[in-house]
Amino acid sequence: MQSHLIVTDLDKTLLNAQHGLDELTIETFQALAAQGHHLALASGRHFHDIAAFRRRLGVPAHVISTNGAHLYAPDDSLIAEQWVPAELVRALVELPRDAAIRLNLYTGDEWLIDAPAPELMALHAHSGFRYRIADLEAHDGSGVGKVLCIGDPEALATLEQSINDSLGTRLHVTYSMADSLEIMAEGVNKGATLERLMARLEIPAERCLAFGDNLNDAEMLALVGHGFIMENAHPELARRIPGAVRIGHHHSSGVARRLREYFALNVAAR
Repeated sequence: MQSHLIVTDLDKTLLNAQHGLDELTIETFQALAAQGHHLALASGRHFHDIAAFRRRLGVPAHVISTNGAHLYAPDDSLIAEQWVPAELVRALVELPRDAAIRLNLYTGDEWLIDAPAPELMALHAHSGFRYRIADLEAHDGSGVGKVLCIGDPEALATLEQSINDSLGTRLHVTYSMADSLEIMAEGVNKGATLERLMARLEIPAERCLAFGDNLNDAEMLALVGHGFIMENAHPELARRIPGAVRIGHHHSSGVARRLREYFALNVAAR
């Protein structure tokens, strides 16, 4: 069998309801790696956050982090990255927003946040990656891969409109969850970075499989020959990617089960 490239989102896609990895998922990915397939983890999470899950999987895998702002090889070497222009980061920080919205900056090494957000700890319990509270008003805006705003969806919608009105097409704005507004540099998304990876590996779209659940996965799913969306996916995602195949729920190892079926893997069902 020719080698394929398999790329998957993490939250509400590969990860279970406890934000961890099931044994079936680990066994499946190790079997795919043993067959010589290329693997990639593509997430809005920080590289250090994603790398912890890659270690748990125990496979060599490329990492598309921060919604495509950074691309790393399996040996952790940096292949490509694109920062949000510093002046736009400053503009985003200074933009008026609801006081309950938590402002986050993802830098090369850190996750910075403007105030404590204890509810985020459970989401990152399995990776151990933590935010650092910082005065973001004093940040000079350099070296930021994405600006993340977490809060009530209605308040985020108002902020999104304000961003679009004031900064136009100079940014890529999307959602990873209903309460998570993700802002990267213009042209930065998982699909654009995946396209770079496909060219690097010389893997055509027809030999690329992608899995996702939310709007920040749309470009990635539209690019590949075989796009799969989770049963629990955002309703709008299926409308945007009508050719994608709906599979099982993330809390029942939907990605692993579809991969076992697709590649006829001899991995015991759980």
